[in-house]
Amino acid sequence: MQRNERIIWCLIALSGAVTVMVGAYAAHGLALRASAEMVHAAETGVRYQAWHTLAMMAVLIGQRVFGFKGWQWSVALWGLGVVGFSGSLYAMAMAGLNAGIVTPIGGVLLIGGWLMLAVAVLRSP
Repeated sequence: MQRNERIIWCLIALSGAVTVMVGAYAAHGLALRASAEMVHAAETGVRYQAWHTLAMMAVLIGQRVFGFKGWQWSVALWGLGVVGFSGSLYAMAMAGLNAGIVTPIGGVLLIGGWLMLAVAVLRSP
């Protein structure tokens, strides 16, 4: 395994850990200090982060098995999208910060990651 892949795997593992931590807090502690709407926002962020963390893992495994090129773009866009989308929802729910345009930009990055995956698969040998 190359050094870059090790770093990506570590970041994905960190994303998984954050997913569990924020999910646990949203389920057990956030309701004591935030509205139901904010708890729901945090849970939405957790759900999107969990699915995209799993997708990043699958792409790393898939690129080894199928050898498609360009997978890095999908993983990078998903990573940035998780930070923007889920991170802004967490900031809003837990700190009362208004992330404004960051949430939809994060969503666009998540979509872009899926589109780049399609391109990478179509361009693979």
